[in-house]
Amino acid sequence: MAMAGAVTAFGLKPDKRLRLGLDNFAVRALGWKAVELIDYAAKLKCDSLFITDLYAFKNFNAPYLKGVKRHADEKGIKLLVGSWSICPTSTRFKDEWGTADDHLQLGIRIAKTLGSPAFRVILGSRADRLTEGGIDARIADTVKVLKRNEARAKDAGIKVAVENHAGDLHSLELVRLIEEAGRDWVGANMDSGNAVWTLEDPLENLKNLAPYAITTSLRDTMMWPSENGFKGQWTAMGDGLVDWKKYFNHFMKVCPNTTVCLEPISGFVFEIKTKQKDYWKNWPGGKPKGYEKFVAFAKRGKPKPAWKAPAGVARKEAQQAFQREDLERSVAFCRKLFLSNQCSVISVQ
Repeated sequence: MAMAGAVTAFGLKPDKRLRLGLDNFAVRALGWKAVELIDYAAKLKCDSLFITDLYAFKNFNAPYLKGVKRHADEKGIKLLVGSWSICPTSTRFKDEWGTADDHLQLGIRIAKTLGSPAFRVILGSRADRLTEGGIDARIADTVKVLKRNEARAKDAGIKVAVENHAGDLHSLELVRLIEEAGRDWVGANMDSGNAVWTLEDPLENLKNLAPYAITTSLRDTMMWPSENGFKGQWTAMGDGLVDWKKYFNHFMKVCPNTTVCLEPISGFVFEIKTKQKDYWKNWPGGKPKGYEKFVAFAKRGKPKPAWKAPAGVARKEAQQAFQREDLERSVAFCRKLFLSNQCSVISVQ
């Protein structure tokens, strides 16, 4: 370990540490509930667990949730929590938790009970960019829901983290949403993988969102040119194109108190069809800021075949093993990256 008072390669003193955790969506094939996820996070010697799906809870009753928190406390795991769309006009909105307001209020209550400082939500997906009024109308609708629940969230001491999700919001559009709702209590769940859906280099996405980042869901990305534009695949940390040393250098300078939660969603190939005329209906105002840097990023990669289950292994069993392996390699990658700099900037139990 570096001597006390020394400054690391990342500009931080050795006593400055980031929390390292996992997003439960990374191991979704296992179908684990909250207690099992807590035990897994502890096994990996993480200190945080981001439960981004309410299905991980058996119920939302206070005694059960307090039991989950007590188990997490005993294991030394800090909990973060989230759910899905709170935009009532989004193509992704579901009413299984009631209205958008009901959903947000439920999340605030769950977050408070679990000791999570924030509740993560989304607007929707790239399909919302083609709805009536476009993404601007969906941003306005989301802001209205947030503003109606501002007092409730502040009274509970809970911030709301809105994710750049599935191509719905460019980072600068998310910044606008946050500013309109109130950046003192609304921020970003910064997703490095989703950045490419909005034609952003993940590093440029970081530069825009880091000042607003409350929570994160991070993974690597491989991109390459295709006949219709670009193809890509999300990967475990270190298997893609992102320069993580540069990424975390900026991260630690701008949002060092934000937890690093890993969410590799690997194995499938997606395509962004920028060469097709219809694609640009998603961007009626023209190519988004930073598009040239995205193109340069995407051209640096090489094709990566989609994952296939090994012969003779049941697909579900193979998926479970694949997801665990990618997540565990990602955790190991981060530890090696930071500990190689002779400092404990990411906490390791």
